[in-house]
Amino acid sequence: MVKALARAFRWRKVLDEGMHATVEDLAKSKGIGKTYVSQVLRLTLLAPETVEAILDGRQSAEVQLDDLLLGFPLEWAGQHLLFG
Repeated sequence: MVKALARAFRWRKVLDEGMHATVEDLAKSKGIGKTYVSQVLRLTLLAPETVEAILDGRQSAEVQLDDLLLGFPLEWAGQHLLFG
């Protein structure tokens, strides 16, 4: 999960800085699907406390990367209810 978070924030920076204009451009440059890139980029919307817990290895055992890639509430309060 740490690797996925790092990748998400790196890709977001690349897009924010205009190195790639779209998610599709970024995906092509990495040789991966745009759906996967979008799913990973969504990790940048996790609540800061959740990101810190993952980076520190304190996240709940129920929090798995595959589940996060499928989706989660965008509201931080909803994330807190879901992830504890």
